[in-house]
Amino acid sequence: MRSIIAPVCCLSVNTEVMMKYLSLDEMSFEREARSDVYITSADAIPIPDESVDLIVTSPPYWNKRDYGFDGQIGNEKTPEGYIERMSDCLKEWQRVLKKTGSLFLNVGDSYYGKSLLNIPGMLEEAAKDSGWLCRNRIIWAKPTGMPEPAKDRLACRYEYIIHLTKSKTYFYDTQAYREYLGTDATPSDVWTFAPDRSMSSHLAPFPRELVRRAIILGCPEAVCSECHKPVIRTLARSTQLDESRPQARRAMEIAREAGLSKDHIRAIQAFGISDVGKATRFQNGTGRSAQSVVELATEAKEILGGYFREFTFAPWETAGWETTCGHDGLKRAVVLDPFVGTGTALKVAKELGRDSIGVDLQPIFDERLSKEVVIHSE
Repeated sequence: MRSIIAPVCCLSVNTEVMMKYLSLDEMSFEREARSDVYITSADAIPIPDESVDLIVTSPPYWNKRDYGFDGQIGNEKTPEGYIERMSDCLKEWQRVLKKTGSLFLNVGDSYYGKSLLNIPGMLEEAAKDSGWLCRNRIIWAKPTGMPEPAKDRLACRYEYIIHLTKSKTYFYDTQAYREYLGTDATPSDVWTFAPDRSMSSHLAPFPRELVRRAIILGCPEAVCSECHKPVIRTLARSTQLDESRPQARRAMEIAREAGLSKDHIRAIQAFGISDVGKATRFQNGTGRSAQSVVELATEAKEILGGYFREFTFAPWETAGWETTCGHDGLKRAVVLDPFVGTGTALKVAKELGRDSIGVDLQPIFDERLSKEVVIHSE
């Protein structure tokens, strides 16, 4: 029996299109996740328009490091020159990102003449001027960090992660993120985790945790292989309660002793706290109550008494996915990192079952990753 479900992603649904429901077991693919790498600049990426679902990246910060090759971003003579180069990148990323996609841009500020320049703010303004929407300014708070030589100011222990989108309606999976964090509350825009330790010649490794959170939030589990729309996560009330609460523990005890099935619990949840004898609607897609569901709910309510209410407030959990386009085939969603560096984004994307694309003028891969990626040279 299908239980109450509700989309949690910021996507409008056309109710005139037949929605197809996929169970957890039906989300499968014909091949393993793959990674492609292009040796080129971040503002000239040789991939089709609207072909990636998520961009997560960390460009070189202005006036911080010289990576020793021509065409690198970050060594411009002025902050304005840096913003101009990054604006070219933002326009290119708009081209390759789907309308339902997001960009998570990790960037830090720079000092010049003893003053902070507000580089992140300048980037936000440049992005908005190009048509991007600034949805969040996430603060990455670092419990630890590299020592700083300055004696007349505090050590900087945070960076920005700017969340940008192309449209007001986009994919965003707060439920998956809550499940990852292990909380039912609305997650905060402050992310606290330590930087990764660098085991390579790259001086500023991209933190795996940052990439993981961005993918969980902004990249779908799969997309339609025909129209490329993302699948929508669907939810059901859990049949398990938090037994640290006395009322919930007693409700679970009664249900187990009476041998109530998951269908009994789902039936109760279908009607909420209303009198099941007066209920006129069961959310099974037909708009009508199924008589068998009414009978199950009535039976369960008689056994549980007032404790039946505990199950109507059970936490939400993932039940499966739905497609809104009416097509059948699925394929993996695609993550792009246009400053791929050591390939952290490629590794995390593969771990999470997404295809990935990396772009860099001079990537620095370890031996294992070098064998796993497909490199496209100009």
